[in-house]
Amino acid sequence: QVQLVESGGGLVQAGGSLRLSCTTSRVFGTYAMGWFRQAPGKEREFVAAINLSGDRTYYVDSVKGRFTISRDNAKNTVYLQMNSLKPEDTAVYYCAAAYVFQTPLVADYWGQGTQVTVSS
Repeated sequence: QVQLVESGGGLVQAGGSLRLSCTTSRVFGTYAMGWFRQAPGKEREFVAAINLSGDRTYYVDSVKGRFTISRDNAKNTVYLQMNSLKPEDTAVYYCAAAYVFQTPLVADYWGQGTQVTVSS
């Protein structure tokens, strides 16, 4: 079982930035990692993914150019840098781990989620 723990969510004004972090309890370098989000009343949607070595990334169109996913395998951590935030980015953000890097990512493990709220 892989435990994923997110941090870094919060309240920010539109145009601002946040960085989410997700740490894992297992051997990190064997999993593709990703971020998903779920807004109130909506289904969970894929946001970004990164492969094992960190040299391939994939984003949903709505965040391209604003969000950046990265990973530090030495620290067992994946990040989501979110810039130019918009109110429609408001959601609970979930970290995910997957055995296979594919686009969009299909998660095998989930974190508990962290709330991101963007005020207008």
